[in-house]
Amino acid sequence: MLGPQCCENPPTLSPSCGAGSVQEIGGLKSYVIGSQDSKVAILLIADAFGYEAPNLRKLADKVAASGFLVVVPDFYYGDPYDPDRHGFEPHSWMNAHPTEKGCEDAKAVVSALKSKGVSAVGAAGFCWGGMTVVKLAKFDCIKAAVVLHPGPITEEEINEVKCPIALLGAETDQYTSPEHLKHLGEILSTKTIDSYVKIFPGVAHGWTTRYKDDDEFAVKSAQESHSDMLNWFTKHI
Repeated sequence: MLGPQCCENPPTLSPSCGAGSVQEIGGLKSYVIGSQDSKVAILLIADAFGYEAPNLRKLADKVAASGFLVVVPDFYYGDPYDPDRHGFEPHSWMNAHPTEKGCEDAKAVVSALKSKGVSAVGAAGFCWGGMTVVKLAKFDCIKAAVVLHPGPITEEEINEVKCPIALLGAETDQYTSPEHLKHLGEILSTKTIDSYVKIFPGVAHGWTTRYKDDDEFAVKSAQESHSDMLNWFTKHI
């Protein structure tokens, strides 16, 4: 389900933004940045606005600067969420892009990366991408996961997670409240995998990539979440 918080401060998409290039990986067009010889890759799964969002690509460039190969696939096949498009219907868009399909596509991308010599993959997802990453984490194909302001996640899904996972949430979130995120963290604490839950004060759903550049507090909070994500991957991959 997509609601108002999913659509606040929408990005101006740009197919040419970022220092990387667009390649096809696992059957999906993907923004790729970092050393092609790297044995460690990070998969970033976008929110509904897709892989051409400038702040997301800026984050990909930042992660690559830490030594990772970073891949940001177009899981929406050229059809990102666009409420301004004539005839656009949100429910039809959601039905056309289920997170279950996103998970299968992500597995294909991970498989393609490993066929090219990558030995370990981590995955981070935002909103829609966060739900997709939780589904992906129940398989053995990734070494670590980071979920940022996700859409709805169930206890059953969290119980199935098999890799170290960090849940980064907002103080204000109509989809995954701080209370629910902490409850999921309690479930994770009973498992043998490493887990981490953090609630960011003073921010709302979407803050990690859809912050306003002229809002100093928002930018600082987003950067803090980015550092937490990088630290998690550095620790577990």
